[in-house]
This record gives sequence, C-alpha cells and structure tokens, in this order.
Amino acid sequence: MQRIGILTAGGDTPALNATLYGAAARANELKIELVGLLGGFNAFFDPDTPHVHLNPLFETIPELDSTVGGTVLGSSRRYLDDTDHEAITRAAERVKRLHLDGLICIGGDGTINGMQALCNVIPTVLAPKTIDNDLGLNYVGEAQGKELPRTADEFDISGMVNYATPGYATAVYVATWGIRRVRTTAESHHRIAIVEVMGRHSGYIALGSAYGQPDVILLPEQPLNMSALVERVCQIYDRQKNVVIVVGEGIVDGQGQELGARHTSTDPSGNTILQGAAEALRAQLVDLIGDNFFRQTGRVDTAARAIFTRKVGHTQRGGRPLKFDRYQGSQLGGQAMDMIVAGESNSFAALQWNRTDGFTVESADTQLLRGDDGVIHARRVHDSFYDSSRMHISETGIRYLLPIFSDAIGAEDVEQIRHSLFDSGNLQDEYRSISVAMKRRTETLG
Repeated sequence: MQRIGILTAGGDTPALNATLYGAAARANELKIELVGLLGGFNAFFDPDTPHVHLNPLFETIPELDSTVGGTVLGSSRRYLDDTDHEAITRAAERVKRLHLDGLICIGGDGTINGMQALCNVIPTVLAPKTIDNDLGLNYVGEAQGKELPRTADEFDISGMVNYATPGYATAVYVATWGIRRVRTTAESHHRIAIVEVMGRHSGYIALGSAYGQPDVILLPEQPLNMSALVERVCQIYDRQKNVVIVVGEGIVDGQGQELGARHTSTDPSGNTILQGAAEALRAQLVDLIGDNFFRQTGRVDTAARAIFTRKVGHTQRGGRPLKFDRYQGSQLGGQAMDMIVAGESNSFAALQWNRTDGFTVESADTQLLRGDDGVIHARRVHDSFYDSSRMHISETGIRYLLPIFSDAIGAEDVEQIRHSLFDSGNLQDEYRSISVAMKRRTETLG
C-alpha cells in the first residue's frame, strides 16, 4: 500500500477532522500517502475528481486540526448506487487515475451502503461517525432478529457492537447546556418547557440529556402514553412550579406515528421532514391539561402561555469536539488505516468497551449490521436503558453513559473557552474559512 484515499460523507459531526487526523497520523508512521477526496462521494461523479494531499512528505497539513469541528474535505449526502453500473465504471476509472490502493470512508449507515459499490473496485473500509450514536448493535445477532432477554439484569453493555460513535458526546454536551439554560427561564416564569433534540429513530441524545436534569425524557423508541404523561407533568408542576421535558425529534404516538411528521415532504436523504415533535406535543398538552389547571395555581392564566418549546437544532452537529470525541475519533481513523493495510474490505472500525480494558478499537464485518433484508437499520436505545414508569433514564442507562462521559471533557476544552471565545481579535478580524485554504491545496484530474 502506497496511496490511500479518504472521504467524509453524510451529515457533519464535530469529530470528522479528528478521525481524518488519526488516519493521517497513522499514514505518516506507515509512510503511506493519504489523499482526501473533496465533497464525499460527489468526487467520483466529478470528471475532475477534486482532491487534496493530506500528508505531503508524510507530514500532516496544518489545516487538518483535530480540535476543529466539521470536515476540511467537505461532505455530501450523494452516494453511489450499486445498481448504477455506469457510475461505478466511471468511479473505477477515477480511482485508477488517482493511483489509489485503498479507500477509507468516514460516515454512517448511508455511507456503508454507498461504499458497497466500490468494494469490488478497491479495498474499502468505514470509520464510523454520527451524532445520533445509532451505528452499531446492542448485541451480536440483533440485526438478524436474534432474541435477547430485555431485562436490565440480563443485558450486558460490554456486548454492544460499536459502543459509542465519535460526535455523540459533543452533541450531548451541546444539548445538555441548552436544557440547563432553558430551565432557568421555566423556573423564573413558572413555565413548562419542551426541548427538542436530534434523534429521528434513536433516542441516544435525549437519553444523554439526562445530564441536564430534565424532569421527563421522551424517546422515539417508546410510544407516548399521553394520559400518563399529562398526569406526570401535572404532578411535577404542582411540586416545583416548572417542568422541563426533553423529546427526541422522532417521538411517536401510541399508533407509532411520528408526532412531527405533518406531511410527506422529504429531505435530501429521502427522510420525511419533521415539522416539530415539540410543537406537536405542546399542542396536545395545551389541550389535555387545559387552562383551568394553571388558573387554579395562580401562576399562569392559560395553558398556551404556560407551555413553550425550544429546539437545540443543528448546533448539536457543530463546534469544537470534546476530548472523548477527539481521541476516539482519531483512534478509529488510525484503526481504519491499519485495516486497509491488512487487506480488509467491506468492514468497519468499531469502538468497543468492557470493564477490564475500557475502550478499545477493533475491526468488524459490515454484514453484522445488515438485517435479513440486506438493510442497515438504526440502532435503537435498548429498553433496559429507560424507565417507562418515570419517563426517564434507568439504572442500566446510567451505567451505559458513565464510561463515555465520566472523562469526556478535558482541561484543554475549558481553557479553549476561557482564552478564545472572548478574544478581542474576534471583534475586528474577519472569519477565515478553512475552505479558502483548502482550495489552494486542491488538485484535479483535469
């Protein structure tokens, strides 16, 4: 192996550059050229195939900074279709012209599907990324329908495949701060706040938001029991004069319908556009709780005034990655490089955890993730992680989160805030986009 390609695909996460950096650092040690393809799989559709040398003379370029969120290579949600033989033929020709011996893709389930078309063209592996933490398995065989006892006593978190994905910890950090800040408004004005966090099919970010001490957590995996929710909210409001509810954006009603899916429009990935789970839930709570409840308390005169919503939004995707994401992202990038050098293809680097060794990186076959229908489904929050009676995280869920977050923030993260956020230069200096610097390094086949 002399020359390896690498790309980032799908939605952005805070840990992408860290993963790129880890792959480059390992390539330097192995004296392998690392070529970054710009714009994800889009590079293979472009006759010029724009690319950048990430480690000329086996030194990582300064623009590749593991402490910066996003990706210096750019990304897209365009993928190769393994039935589009013409596109695959063109991609193969461009791989040959780039003189690549292997390819590393950084992405999620869509990226795994997209790289299938290339596995017969060039050895290709995946380094996982997703803020939703939904790429993996609760246990081996889950994707194929293998039954596992679902009680907390019988579920072993060390048996999870790809325990956590870089980007998740930072997303939870952002969501948690948002929840804590909203709490002060709810408490000051005796309001009920519904905070919506990302997580279309998997409620891991909502689960992690337990660190922000919300009163109620609602996950997409747990269909809503509205009467029980209304009772719980009223009890809490009676006691403390405010309530904070966290909802994953994909929460469903008792019939399994997404609360926020108001119509069939889709985003660029083909997913139904959610109009707002928080707003839909608010409308139901306003109607079911009613004005009289609040008037009797003497605090707020109508339910509509008492209940408000906030979205944490895309800030969960961006910004400086925490120490956990930087370190584990770079470890997975290095592991992916070793897997390519070892001759692997159609496999992924997995972050594993057990009580003895802590976190380790391993290689796993992507077929582990595929169901009998050949489709990779999002990993769901296991039932044992959630206490449905309290509508909150369970003891098993707490045990799952602790290894990730006990040491997730480093001293350098705090120092960065102290020294850079209110730097006086920020008031007078223009923002310098990394895209400008990378453009100067860009080469093309044309």
